[in-house]
Parts: sequence; C-alpha cells; structure tokens
Amino acid sequence: MNSSIKTIIMMLFLVVTLQSCNQDPTLQSFYVDSELAPGFTSLDVPVSLLKIDETVLDEEQKEAYDSVDKLSLIAFIAEEGNKEQMDIEYAKVKTILKNPKYEELMRGGNSTDGKFVIKCIGDGDNVDEFILLGNSNETGFAVIRVLGDDMNFNKIMKLASVLEEGNIEQTQLKEITKFFQ
Repeated sequence: MNSSIKTIIMMLFLVVTLQSCNQDPTLQSFYVDSELAPGFTSLDVPVSLLKIDETVLDEEQKEAYDSVDKLSLIAFIAEEGNKEQMDIEYAKVKTILKNPKYEELMRGGNSTDGKFVIKCIGDGDNVDEFILLGNSNETGFAVIRVLGDDMNFNKIMKLASVLEEGNIEQTQLKEITKFFQ
C-alpha cells in the first residue's frame, strides 16, 4: 500500500514536470541558435556605449536611461542567393512574436521600403523588454531587444529624441544604424 502511494506521487510529479516544460521556441533561443549561423550578424551593446551626456537629460529621460540595461541585435543580411533562407528565418521570428506574451505597441512602414513592429513584455511602467522587428527586402531583417527593468514606453520614446540629437555614428552602434538606412 505504502509503495503504491509513493509510485502514484512520483508519477504525478513526473507528469507535472513534463507538462511544465515549454517546447515553444523563444526569442532567446532564436538568438542563441542564429548568432553564429551564416547570413546573421549579432551585437550586444551595454547602454553605457550610447555615450549619452546625462547632464542634458530631464527627469523622465534620466529614468528611462537608468531603466535600460542593454540593446541586443541580431540581423539577417540579405545577399544574392539567400532570399529563401531569409524568408524562412523571418517567418521563425514572426511565429515567435505571435505568442500572446508579446504585446504589440506599434507597427509601421510599407511593403516597398520595409515594415517594423514594436512589441513588449510587460505593461505600463513595468516593461522588462521591448522588441523591434524591422525588415526590408533589400537589406534583410533585424530584431533589436531593449532589455531593462521597469521601463516605460513613453519615457523611452522621449529618450529616443536625445539619441537622434547625439552622434551615434561615432559609437559602436554603427552596425545598427547602417542596417536601417
């Protein structure tokens, strides 16, 4: 009797454990699987490399700057002969981002120049990750993850205006800006 109870409990524990394993692909697993694959380029940038003069930031911009830890980019560069592979990889990313945990904030662009979508994980003032997916038939596609703690979309957008005024071309973010030109 005691042995059968132990067996039932062990079986129940095993079933619960196996059920809790999520086999769906994640954005992180896509990054890991793709960062060294042909056609891809990746870049992790700590926010300190943005070289923002913190003395010119207002209070909201300073809060936004302090809430961001790093930017992480993975891009598939379109070249002659890899269009089919690019389409496959782009479809993988779009499938991952269809997961309901990614809340869509904005989308834009057009079919001629390219399209983009901004999504996030979290809500309101408690966002831990923003995801920007941009694509162009001519240059390829890129996924930029803005990682941090308790980020706010409106404050991040105000911080973006400071980045536009700064000279990002002189920093190590040249790869990101080159891709979106």
